[in-house]
Amino acid sequence: MPLRPIHLLGSPILRKRSDEVETINEDVRTLVQDLFDTMYAAEGIGLAANQVGVARRVAVVDAEDDPRLVLINPVVLEREGTTREEEGCLSIPDIFGDVNRAEQIVLETTNLDGKRERFELKELTARAVQHEIDHLDGVLFLDHLSPLKRQMLLKKWKKLRKGETGYLKEVSPASTAG
Repeated sequence: MPLRPIHLLGSPILRKRSDEVETINEDVRTLVQDLFDTMYAAEGIGLAANQVGVARRVAVVDAEDDPRLVLINPVVLEREGTTREEEGCLSIPDIFGDVNRAEQIVLETTNLDGKRERFELKELTARAVQHEIDHLDGVLFLDHLSPLKRQMLLKKWKKLRKGETGYLKEVSPASTAG
C-alpha cells in the first residue's frame, strides 16, 4: 500500500473535526491499511486520517503488547484515573510535552466488519487512543499544555522549520536495519 504524506502543524485539516464514517467500504479499508503502513514507516504508535489529509473519523493505534486497533467513529465511554506523561506527534516532529490523560478508558469503536466493539484500555494504549481521538476532533497535544509551555514549544517549532515551506512531510519506508 502507498505511504501517505503526513500533514504538519499549520495544515488546516489538523484543526477540523473529522466527519463520521457512514459505511465501511473498500475506501475505508484501504485508508486503514495506508494508515498502518504510514504509521509504521514513520515509527509512530498511532495515526489519524486527518494527519494524512483525510477528514474522516478513522485512526489506528499499535502500542505496547496490546493488539493493534482500528478506530472508526471511536468514542470514549468511561475514563478512570489520571496520568501525566510525555507525548509527541508525527504531525509535530521533535516537539514533546507532558500531557494529562485518563489512565484507563473504555473505548467503543467500529471494526472493519461494521460491528461496534468495546475495549478496556490502559497505560500507553489508552494514552495513544485519546491522542488520536483528539486529532479526529481537531485538537493537538499542544492544546493540553499551559499557555507558556505551548508558546515555548511553538517558538522551538518555528525555529526547527525555519526556511521550510508547506505543511506536508513525505514518509519513506521504514528502515529494516536493526
